[in-house]
Amino acid sequence: MSPQIEILKGTLDLMVLQTLAGLGSVHGYGIARRIEQVSRDTILLNQGTIYASLVRLQQRGLIHSEWGVSDNNRKAKFYSLTKRGTRELAAAAQNWEQMSEVMARFFAGQKRPAPEGSL
Repeated sequence: MSPQIEILKGTLDLMVLQTLAGLGSVHGYGIARRIEQVSRDTILLNQGTIYASLVRLQQRGLIHSEWGVSDNNRKAKFYSLTKRGTRELAAAAQNWEQMSEVMARFFAGQKRPAPEGSL
Protein backbone atom coordinates (compact mmCIF):
# COMPACT_ATOMS: atom_id res chain seq x y z
CA MET A 1 0.00 0.00 0.00
CA SER A 2 1.28 3.48 -0.87
CA PRO A 3 2.41 5.69 2.03
CA GLN A 4 0.51 8.55 0.38
CA ILE A 5 -3.19 8.96 1.04
CA GLU A 6 -5.93 10.16 -1.25
CA ILE A 7 -7.38 13.43 0.02
CA LEU A 8 -11.06 14.19 -0.20
CA LYS A 9 -12.35 16.97 -2.42
CA GLY A 10 -12.12 20.30 -0.63
CA THR A 11 -9.73 19.14 2.07
CA LEU A 12 -6.64 20.62 0.41
CA ASP A 13 -8.26 24.07 0.44
CA LEU A 14 -9.02 23.63 4.14
CA MET A 15 -5.41 22.56 4.83
CA VAL A 16 -4.16 25.66 3.01
CA LEU A 17 -6.45 27.91 5.05
CA GLN A 18 -5.36 26.28 8.31
CA THR A 19 -1.70 26.58 7.32
CA LEU A 20 -2.12 30.29 6.65
CA ALA A 21 -3.97 30.73 9.94
CA GLY A 22 -1.04 29.16 11.77
CA LEU A 23 1.86 30.70 9.88
CA GLY A 24 0.56 34.03 8.60
CA SER A 25 1.81 35.27 5.23
CA VAL A 26 3.55 32.43 3.33
CA HIS A 27 4.49 31.72 -0.29
CA GLY A 28 3.01 28.74 -2.13
CA TYR A 29 6.09 26.54 -1.84
CA GLY A 30 6.17 27.12 1.92
CA ILE A 31 2.49 26.20 2.24
CA ALA A 32 3.02 22.96 0.32
CA ARG A 33 6.05 21.99 2.40
CA ARG A 34 4.18 22.73 5.66
CA ILE A 35 1.25 20.53 4.61
CA GLU A 36 3.69 17.73 3.76
CA GLN A 37 5.45 18.19 7.10
CA VAL A 38 2.24 18.13 9.16
CA SER A 39 0.98 15.08 7.23
CA ARG A 40 4.31 13.34 7.85
CA ASP A 41 4.76 13.09 4.08
CA THR A 42 1.53 11.12 3.53
CA ILE A 43 0.40 14.07 1.40
CA LEU A 44 2.92 15.13 -1.24
CA LEU A 45 1.96 18.15 -3.32
CA ASN A 46 3.26 19.28 -6.68
CA GLN A 47 3.26 22.93 -7.67
CA GLY A 48 0.24 22.60 -9.95
CA THR A 49 -1.90 21.15 -7.19
CA ILE A 50 -1.08 23.77 -4.56
CA TYR A 51 -1.36 26.68 -6.97
CA ALA A 52 -4.75 25.48 -8.25
CA SER A 53 -5.95 25.53 -4.63
CA LEU A 54 -4.49 29.01 -4.07
CA VAL A 55 -6.24 30.35 -7.19
CA ARG A 56 -9.59 28.86 -6.07
CA LEU A 57 -9.24 30.34 -2.60
CA GLN A 58 -8.25 33.74 -3.94
CA GLN A 59 -11.18 33.78 -6.39
CA ARG A 60 -13.53 33.04 -3.49
CA GLY A 61 -12.06 35.94 -1.51
CA LEU A 62 -10.72 33.68 1.26
CA ILE A 63 -7.06 34.59 0.80
CA HIS A 64 -5.13 37.61 -0.40
CA SER A 65 -1.78 37.67 -2.18
CA GLU A 66 0.99 40.17 -2.66
CA TRP A 67 4.44 40.01 -4.16
CA GLY A 68 7.47 39.91 -1.89
CA VAL A 69 10.96 38.46 -1.62
CA SER A 70 11.52 34.94 -0.30
CA ASP A 71 14.26 33.80 2.09
CA ASN A 72 16.48 32.89 -0.86
CA ASN A 73 16.08 36.42 -2.29
CA ARG A 74 13.66 35.49 -5.08
CA LYS A 75 10.45 37.24 -6.03
CA ALA A 76 7.50 35.23 -4.71
CA LYS A 77 3.78 35.65 -4.15
CA PHE A 78 2.87 35.57 -0.46
CA TYR A 79 -0.60 34.51 0.65
CA SER A 80 -2.57 35.40 3.77
CA LEU A 81 -6.08 34.86 5.10
CA THR A 82 -8.78 37.47 4.63
CA LYS A 83 -11.42 38.11 7.29
CA ARG A 84 -13.83 36.10 5.16
CA GLY A 85 -11.25 33.29 4.98
CA THR A 86 -10.94 33.26 8.76
CA ARG A 87 -14.74 32.96 9.14
CA GLU A 88 -14.90 30.22 6.49
CA LEU A 89 -12.08 28.30 8.19
CA ALA A 90 -13.86 28.43 11.56
CA ALA A 91 -17.10 27.11 10.04
CA ALA A 92 -15.32 24.40 8.04
CA ALA A 93 -13.29 23.30 11.07
CA GLN A 94 -16.46 22.92 13.11
CA ASN A 95 -18.07 20.91 10.31
CA TRP A 96 -15.01 18.61 10.05
CA GLU A 97 -15.00 18.09 13.81
CA GLN A 98 -18.64 17.00 13.73
CA MET A 99 -18.13 14.80 10.67
CA SER A 100 -15.07 13.11 12.13
CA GLU A 101 -17.03 12.31 15.31
CA VAL A 102 -19.81 10.76 13.23
CA MET A 103 -17.34 8.70 11.18
CA ALA A 104 -15.56 7.58 14.36
CA ARG A 105 -18.89 6.25 15.68
CA PHE A 106 -19.44 4.29 12.46
CA PHE A 107 -16.00 2.70 12.60
CA ALA A 108 -16.25 2.02 16.34
CA GLY A 109 -19.58 0.29 15.71
CA GLN A 110 -17.94 -2.19 13.35
CA LYS A 111 -15.62 -3.36 16.12
CA ARG A 112 -18.41 -4.62 18.39
CA PRO A 113 -21.54 -6.64 17.62
CA ALA A 114 -24.76 -4.77 16.89
CA PRO A 115 -27.45 -4.93 19.62
CA GLU A 116 -30.15 -7.55 19.10
CA GLY A 117 -33.11 -6.41 17.04
CA SER A 118 -31.13 -3.66 15.31
CA LEU A 119 -30.19 -3.48 11.65
